Amino acid sequence: MMGFTLDDQPTHTAGLAFPYREHFPVSANLVYLNHASVAPLCRPAADAMKWLADDALNHGSHHYGQWLQAYENLRLRTARLIGAHRDEIAIVKNTSEGIATVALGIDWRPGDRIVGFEDEFPANSLPWKRLAPRGVTIDWLRVTDPLEKIDEACRGARLLAISFVQYISGFRANLEAIGEICRRRGVFFFVDAIQGLGAFPLDVEAAHIDALAADGHKWLLGPEGCGILYVRRSRLDEIEPVEFGWTNVSGYDSYDPGDIVLRPDAGRYECGTLNTIGCYGLAAAIEFILEAQVSRIAPAVTALAGRAAEGAARRGYQLLGQRTPATAAGIVSFRKDGLDSAAIARQLGKRGISVAARRGWIRVSPHFYITPEQIDVMIEALP
Repeated sequence: MMGFTLDDQPTHTAGLAFPYREHFPVSANLVYLNHASVAPLCRPAADAMKWLADDALNHGSHHYGQWLQAYENLRLRTARLIGAHRDEIAIVKNTSEGIATVALGIDWRPGDRIVGFEDEFPANSLPWKRLAPRGVTIDWLRVTDPLEKIDEACRGARLLAISFVQYISGFRANLEAIGEICRRRGVFFFVDAIQGLGAFPLDVEAAHIDALAADGHKWLLGPEGCGILYVRRSRLDEIEPVEFGWTNVSGYDSYDPGDIVLRPDAGRYECGTLNTIGCYGLAAAIEFILEAQVSRIAPAVTALAGRAAEGAARRGYQLLGQRTPATAAGIVSFRKDGLDSAAIARQLGKRGISVAARRGWIRVSPHFYITPEQIDVMIEALP
């Protein structure tokens, strides 16, 4: 346990934020509305990494056995977060590595077809496009297309790849409905979860997800350079490791370079020494999220983002996309004709308000510990 408590207040923005403010000292310095980029560390993550750094400073690797437990902690906590088994969790350095592992590890055949979606972050489009020399084609849809169109596109497809939450529009996909389509059509279902994991509930079994990748440095409130890859146990043998080193094989800890027999779990995708300090931080961050309860975090995040959207619209800004209870997430993007969005983001930054500029839009992304008053400060600062 990490020394924080959650009272029985109803799930609303101010009530949920209050018990956790002490774990986010960033709020004493900034109005931080940029969690879709790089989030500030929660205090438990920072403390865990400081402990490891101090231990290595003072004792070298003398406590290495204890360090190794951080890997298991990360697998177990990730499995709890997404409804998986620890054997289905691999530790990777980022979402891109997780996506590339799947995209390049499948034995593609000429004529295979992928269903993809426009406006995805490049990490979830470029690896699939790179399969063209192998004879793989992509049908591009819009995330707002009706389920009937997605269903039709999946007819005869081999894989569908989509983000849980789109990185600019903030559109949150109906993973369970899309997963049911993929299950019925026999399509491999891949999800880039980085913009939703930690802020919104996700159950890989309920959504029939075959593989999922996410990094720790956004809504999970953990460090950069440490992420997770989930692969359903029944799919492990369909994805060959694309990076190969001494830890991909069974019995690697015996240091015996014997037969090349892959590890029986998702650890087969781990090539060499892991980011130990990152694993300490991410395991602690996920434990923090689990304690706070994603079911309570989600409505708080949605309410804060909705407040930002309403305020920006009131100030005459155009919103990107439409927010509905079913599709709204923690990302809101807006702009105004005649104004430079990047310049506005820089101006807000100089006033201690952290937002992002993305492809001509101002992107705001508050997490649950932010208060409504901080959203109002940002709105009032808009030109």
